[in-house]
Amino acid sequence: MFKNLIITSFLGLSTVVLGAFAAHALKEVLTLEGLQSFKTAVTYQMYHVIILLFINTYGGFSNQDKNWISYFLFAGILFFSGSIYLIQLTTIKAKSIWFVTPLGGLFFCIGWVLMIVKFIKKLIKK
Repeated sequence: MFKNLIITSFLGLSTVVLGAFAAHALKEVLTLEGLQSFKTAVTYQMYHVIILLFINTYGGFSNQDKNWISYFLFAGILFFSGSIYLIQLTTIKAKSIWFVTPLGGLFFCIGWVLMIVKFIKKLIKK
């Protein structure tokens, strides 16, 4: 569990750094569309960092449940937000890695579905 919280804390820190970087250094470099895309990546990353903090401090999930949900959300951040960062900050073109961003979205969805299933199971047990 603490491993997940350490990773989550790092992701939270990097979200703040990347958001500040976008607000100050990239507004003169990226197009308006590129800047908006970058901000979307930062926003999705931060939302999922908050969810990861909840998941890994919530006492109602087993450590195995926390790990599975966390791994899918970590992968979602890496693939979804990470691919957008790469596209906007490097010469890599979206056409060459078009499949990575939606794959990250799929990982996010799987993490959310796992949470839903676990909460439904808890509801049924009551």
